[in-house]
Amino acid sequence: MAEKKRNIVVEELIRTPVEMQKVELVERKGIGHPDSIADGIAEAVSRALSREYIKRYGIILHHNTDQVEVVGGRAYPRFGGGEVIKPIYILLSGRAVEFIDREMFPVHEVAIKAAKEYLRKAVRHLNVEEHVVIDSRIGQGSVDLVSVFNKAKENPIPLANDTSFGVGYAPLSETEKIVLETEKLLNSPEFKKKWPAVGEDIKVMGLRKGDEIDLTIAAAIVDSEVANPKEYMEVKQGIYDAVKELVEEHTSRKVNIYVNTADDPEKDIYYITVTGTSAEAGDDGSVGRGNRVNGLITPNRHMSMEAAAGKNPVSHVGKIYNLLAMLIANDIAKQIEGVQEVYVRILSQIGKPIDEPLVASIQIIPKQGYKIESFERDAYEIADEWLANITKIQRMIIEDKLNVF
Repeated sequence: MAEKKRNIVVEELIRTPVEMQKVELVERKGIGHPDSIADGIAEAVSRALSREYIKRYGIILHHNTDQVEVVGGRAYPRFGGGEVIKPIYILLSGRAVEFIDREMFPVHEVAIKAAKEYLRKAVRHLNVEEHVVIDSRIGQGSVDLVSVFNKAKENPIPLANDTSFGVGYAPLSETEKIVLETEKLLNSPEFKKKWPAVGEDIKVMGLRKGDEIDLTIAAAIVDSEVANPKEYMEVKQGIYDAVKELVEEHTSRKVNIYVNTADDPEKDIYYITVTGTSAEAGDDGSVGRGNRVNGLITPNRHMSMEAAAGKNPVSHVGKIYNLLAMLIANDIAKQIEGVQEVYVRILSQIGKPIDEPLVASIQIIPKQGYKIESFERDAYEIADEWLANITKIQRMIIEDKLNVF
C-alpha cells in the first residue's frame, strides 16, 4: 500500500510568545465544580458504554453522551454539619445504540451506574443515594452488528462523523503550570488526608501582569469538618501555605495568593458547604463549559469551543482531534530544539478517514537564533506519525490514559 501523503502544513507564527505578553489569564475549574462534574459524568458514561460494548460485541458501537446537565440543589450548611434539603438533579442525555440484532443493551443501567461511581470518587462528602437524583434520558439507537463489522473491515480507519476542528498547543507557560498544579495539589489524596475539610469544588484563576502573578482560589470547605470559624480559618491558612510552597518550586516571580476572597467574618459569611461542591446550592453545570482537554481555560491561546467529554472515542473528531492536537504539540515542543511555542489545528471533513484531515496546521514560534526551515521536516514527521496511528488515541481513552478536562 502506498504511503499516504497527508495535508500537513508547517509554518512560522509571527506573534508575541505568551510569556512575553504583559497580561496573561489562566483558569482551571476543579473536579468538584458543577461544570467539571458534568464533564466527568459524561466521559465516565461514554467510557463505561465503550467497555461494555467491547465486552459483549467486541467493538465500540455508536454513542454520544456529551449532553449532561447538573441542576443545583439546595442546602443549609453550618459549622459542625448542615444538610442538603433538595437534591442535585443530573440529567443524562445524548444517544447510544440500545438494540443490537433485536437484543436489548442496558444503556440506562450502565450509564447510571457509571455516573454514580464517578460521583463517589470525585466528591467525597456527597451521598450519591441521598444528595443526588440521576435521570437517564439517553436516546435509543439500533444497529445490525453484521453490517457494523463489514464496515469496519472495509474502513479500518474510522470515518469522521462531523466537520470539526481540534486545537492544541505547547509548552505550558509558567502561569499555566502553576494554575494546573495548584488544583491538582488541593484535590490530591495526600492533601485531602491532611486537610479533609477542603472540598473538591476548587476554582483557580491566575493573572500574570508582567512578572507578578495573582492566584485567586475559591475552595469549598466541608462544614462537618470544621466546628467553628477559627477552624475554618486554619484550613484557609493550610491552603495558602501549601500553595505558597508549590509556587516557589515553579517560579521566581512574585506570586500573590488569595483564598476565598468573598468571606466576610463580620457578617458571618464563609464558603462552607455540606458536600464540598457548590452544586448543592443552586450552581448548575453543563458539559463543555469548563476546561479544555489540557485541563485549562486559556484566553491567551488558540482554543476550540468543542465539548470533548462524552463524545464517542471512535469517530468523533470533536474529541479525537483536540486530544491529537495536544499530543502532537507536546511532542514537537519536547523533541525539537528551538521551538518556543507550537500551535496545532486539525480540521476534519465529514465522511472522510480521520487519519486524513482536510488540513493539519502546525504553527511554530522559533526561539531566537532558530529558523523554521531547520525543523520543518521534523514537525511534519511527528504529526504524520500520530495521524498514521490515530486509532491509538481510542485505546488510550478506554484505558484511562488521557483526560479530557
